[in-house]
Amino acid sequence: MPETKSSINMTRRLTETAIMIALAVALSYVQIFSLPMGGSVTLFSQVPIIIIGYRYGWKWGCVTGVIYGLLEMLLQGLGNFSYVKGIGAYLILIFADYVVAFMVLGLGGGLFKKVVSNQSVALGLGALVASALRFLCHFISGVTIWGEYADGWKSVWVYSLGYNGSYMAAEAAISVIGVVLLSLVLDFNKTDLKKKKKAN
Repeated sequence: MPETKSSINMTRRLTETAIMIALAVALSYVQIFSLPMGGSVTLFSQVPIIIIGYRYGWKWGCVTGVIYGLLEMLLQGLGNFSYVKGIGAYLILIFADYVVAFMVLGLGGGLFKKVVSNQSVALGLGALVASALRFLCHFISGVTIWGEYADGWKSVWVYSLGYNGSYMAAEAAISVIGVVLLSLVLDFNKTDLKKKKKAN
């Protein structure tokens, strides 16, 4: 029985999503610098998830981000559970530092596609908003479960702001640069990722 166009498109979407998740995981290991209690600046690791959100919409992007977040937790974050105690702290760690924190990357990627016609601007804004939302997740986690490490800071709020802001600001800048540079070369609105045609 021949494949229908919709099944071919879904197969392409699933394959592309799996490849982008794998690429994001691989790039997350390329760390420009990392902090002792978690958090790092990576080489464009947010970019693949943001692009998936842009190409296939924020709902698909959110699911992609959740899968990526769970993989990040399993591959790199399990050691963090030894630093917190109690079911409440575990839940905050799972959701604020991984599930929701990476889900918003896909959400941000798809937010501006139908609002802003310019692909580069839409992706740049999406990367910026996604990074801000991810920072908010880590900020909440820092205030609620990592506050005991705020010794020497004026308050737990300042601690979380300074700690998480120190790497998320750089991560945001790298992500914005990454998606904008790629969008100048590739047309992410096409089914097949084709190079943009040069204007005459």
